[in-house]
Amino acid sequence: MIKEFCAENYTSIPLAIAKGANRIELCDNLAAGGTTPSTGVIEEVLSYANEKEVPVMTIIRPRGGDFVYNDIELKIMHTDLIEAKKLGTDGVVIGCLTPSNWIDEEAMELLIETSEGLQITFHMAFDCIPQERQFEAIDWLVEHGVDRILTHGGDANAPIEANFDHLKKLIAYADGRLIILPGGKIDYKNAEHVAKELGVNEVHGTKIVSFD
Repeated sequence: MIKEFCAENYTSIPLAIAKGANRIELCDNLAAGGTTPSTGVIEEVLSYANEKEVPVMTIIRPRGGDFVYNDIELKIMHTDLIEAKKLGTDGVVIGCLTPSNWIDEEAMELLIETSEGLQITFHMAFDCIPQERQFEAIDWLVEHGVDRILTHGGDANAPIEANFDHLKKLIAYADGRLIILPGGKIDYKNAEHVAKELGVNEVHGTKIVSFD
């Protein structure tokens, strides 16, 4: 099973890998839901993780708050993505929406094109898309070469188990065309249960491994 550790900066990464994290989502500022880490942080994390053969997915997000970005913010994301790619990140974690909570297709097409050769995760911006349109969103993301969708499957404050029914529908609809990566309220205590119940082999969280 792939246990993707959602990391804030470099600090906890060596211990997380030692405790069994076998993929990293690299962020800064988790209090705001995760923003783009600095070039120095990306460089050091990649250097360490590559030695351990652990892939790193770098989030490209210029600020906390919503996922509706203006032209300047998109330009920042584009530059940050190019830099992360130059440094050798294995993948990027991105997500842009319109004010009506649909995929910002133009913004995403630019970022996806720039990400060529990297793994692409569409992050929890997905959970802001109305549930009845999420199946259509899966089709769009599949067509544009996105590898996985990180989702809690519903209300962010609800335990992941409360969202199992919807997550199962998303997984069935994706049908292996891309990976539905459950995240949010998953930790080392319930990770195995979540994976078994949903029939997935990738889970994501800030406490996906025990630091005890």
